[in-house]
Amino acid sequence: MPRDRTTHEQAKLAAEHTPIEVARRIASNRPESHLRDFVYGAIDGCITTFAIVTGAVGAGLSSTVIIILGFANVVADGFSMAVGNYLGTKAEHQLLHHARLTEENHVEVIPDGETEEIREIFRQKGFEGDLLERVVNVVISDRKLWVETMLKEEWGLSLIKRSPLKAAGVTFIAFLLVGLIPLAPFTVYFILGIENNSAFWLSMMMTAATFFGIGALKSRYVAEHWLRAGAETLCMGGGAAVLAYVVGMLLRGLVDA
Repeated sequence: MPRDRTTHEQAKLAAEHTPIEVARRIASNRPESHLRDFVYGAIDGCITTFAIVTGAVGAGLSSTVIIILGFANVVADGFSMAVGNYLGTKAEHQLLHHARLTEENHVEVIPDGETEEIREIFRQKGFEGDLLERVVNVVISDRKLWVETMLKEEWGLSLIKRSPLKAAGVTFIAFLLVGLIPLAPFTVYFILGIENNSAFWLSMMMTAATFFGIGALKSRYVAEHWLRAGAETLCMGGGAAVLAYVVGMLLRGLVDA
């Protein structure tokens, strides 16, 4: 069975790398990826909300206070992160625009110097002799290609523009949805009028599963085993929760005072 699967995957890869398919894929616009925005918002939402829960439990606060603090954090901190991601993504666009104007000016004012930079870029990639000169001539014959090569190779910038609004929206939604998970047991118990300590343990189990699930989901898009990715995210989130609980325990005397 594994051999049949390998053969099937090889055939699929071969079909995806025919000259026609390669030309179509390279020529098409690459889609925006908001995986980073989702993971960023989801992990932070889960960590900060559960940290509030554990800190409040450690301080001996009531379920009502935990719910109020938790929901306030989910909305306010989620919005704050979304705004930060929006401004950060917009700043990337502004940097790309500034770099493009700079390179276009350099190509116009000092073309010989910019040509030498192109030559050095491809020399460091292993090109030399007549082949190097042909590559340089091809690049500098197209002003757009020339500038974009400098942006990627000299400035290290990506030419793929992500929508600041989409980036912010994905971060906020991920923060909101995942950040509500640690609060769910307390909210349900409050609505049902149940008073016991099992809400905290249920919240802890649900949050741990969420941490692991986010890490495992991330592994589908990166070169990392799902078990390792899930365990890493779980440990990081758990560490933040432990710190919050310890701080809550240390400051419990202020509540009792």
